[in-house]
Amino acid sequence: MRMHDVSDTTSRRGAGVVRTLLRLYPFARPAMPRIVLGMVASLGASAVALIIPQVLEWVVDGPLSSGDEAQIWIAGALVLGLGVAEAALIAARRVLVLVPNTRVEARMRNALYAKLQDLPVAFHDRWPSGQLLSRSVSDLNLIRRWLSFGLVLLVVNVLTIIGGAVILLAMNWVLGLVFLAAAIPVILYSFSFERRYSEVARRSQDQAGDLATSVEESVHGIRVLKAFGRGRYALKRFESQADRLRATEIEKARTVAGIWLYLTLIPDLAFGVCLVLGVWLVSVNAATVGGLVAFFATGTVLLFPIWSMGYFLAMTLDATTATTRFYEVMDAPVSITDPEHPATVTDPRGRLEFVDVHFRYDDAPAGVPDLLDGVDLSIEPGETMALVGLTGSGKSTLTSLAARLYDVTAGSVRVDGVDVRDLTRSDLRARVGMAFEEATLFSQTVRENVLLGRPDASDDELREALRIAQAEFVDELPDGLDTKVGEEGLSLSGGQRQRLALARAIAARPEILVLDDPLSALDVETEARVEAELRRVLQSTTALIVAHRPSTVALADRVALLQDGRVTAVGTHSELLATSDHYRFVISSLDDEPTVPKEVVR
Repeated sequence: MRMHDVSDTTSRRGAGVVRTLLRLYPFARPAMPRIVLGMVASLGASAVALIIPQVLEWVVDGPLSSGDEAQIWIAGALVLGLGVAEAALIAARRVLVLVPNTRVEARMRNALYAKLQDLPVAFHDRWPSGQLLSRSVSDLNLIRRWLSFGLVLLVVNVLTIIGGAVILLAMNWVLGLVFLAAAIPVILYSFSFERRYSEVARRSQDQAGDLATSVEESVHGIRVLKAFGRGRYALKRFESQADRLRATEIEKARTVAGIWLYLTLIPDLAFGVCLVLGVWLVSVNAATVGGLVAFFATGTVLLFPIWSMGYFLAMTLDATTATTRFYEVMDAPVSITDPEHPATVTDPRGRLEFVDVHFRYDDAPAGVPDLLDGVDLSIEPGETMALVGLTGSGKSTLTSLAARLYDVTAGSVRVDGVDVRDLTRSDLRARVGMAFEEATLFSQTVRENVLLGRPDASDDELREALRIAQAEFVDELPDGLDTKVGEEGLSLSGGQRQRLALARAIAARPEILVLDDPLSALDVETEARVEAELRRVLQSTTALIVAHRPSTVALADRVALLQDGRVTAVGTHSELLATSDHYRFVISSLDDEPTVPKEVVR
């Protein structure tokens, strides 16, 4: 079960609708004065609408009965003026609430994005990106529409119904009681509606998130799907998810239709009963014709608030679910934080140490040994250390600990003698630069991608980083350094992306450079040129390099062998070949790619 499903039932049952929606107040507080003014304006419009029937009663029982034409014109002008006032108040409500609530949505979206940036990598390992996307777009849009429309009119309609009921009772208590009796079955049904709709609304929003994830995965993996001819398979999988969402939306619509039936049929039946009873009351002189007209005109004014209660109740429950989903992310614990009293590196030389490091992933089964089970390794300032081991031995995980992408389970990682947990994350990551095997680029220009870690670098420093990474191909791009590389850099080849990612790490000028097999997509000739340039750079930089090729091992001053969660041997390449059977086995499994003709190198 994914993390976002775990709190599905518990979070909804543990907090009521009101309590959940009150959590929006910190974001909505700046907009509350205008929201309240919008409610006042809308309530004023409803009050004006309820006054009009009183004018009609006076017209029917007065001027129309007496034939006073002048009074009829006055009454018509009064009704027209009241209608204009009602329209102006409705327009004022829209002006008051729409713009402030777009700012509320923007604040919530910015806060969510900031939270996602702050959450550790372990969180993103568990959460599908489509679920996060649906929360940041569709859920926040639901909340904005509820604040602008649903909240205001729900409150106003409830007050209008209460006020109208009092007026009906004051007009004619017999007809008023008949009309109000119709509210009892509607209220009883609303409790059942809330329970059923809340469940189906949550299921719908989660399924929409899963569908967004499928679309995103299919778009990003379109090359793989086409290469293996699995387009139909992806389509069937998508259709299956879309059909489930469609079925849930139909169930949701049926649930809403049920309460609409009650909210439409029962008041209409009450109207019919009141009409028959009212005519009888007029016939026995227990009511006037004008009073009957005013009663039904008032009832007509109340019909929209009554009919719309189902819609606004459904919108409120949708907003409640959206708020719950929003706070599932906002409430997620940030396990990797800055220390309350950060330390400073007093002697920055670039020494990297792993001291009795243990690590296991949060979802690792009980009883399974730690992935890293007591790693001890020291990399001296200016030294280049290659890290080798079999697939799955934890090499990439170990490198991630240096920049606190994950935190150790036990032991410590130290930079110049200071535990990385005692440094601020910004300070640590300014000292430790990383280049990953999967070179991720952003949909920005080449310049912005390379200078991501050091935006204030000069053009000469940028050019130097590109030259070291053998990425001068950027000059052949349509707009050179200002060329947008497209989403995730997929407009470039794998080798080009890796070279730009390596240039990004070099341009940051860190004291410690961690390279997780950053040359795997390069042909041998290009790799050789990159390695020649790296040797010069690495003379003054401490480096930890995950090696999957013997040529990468050749870059290192020493080699560390990772085996069974520990570093079992450290030495030069020749020393380990002479003393370690396992090292010889690992090295023999590493194989350089055959030379690729220069013309295919992009």
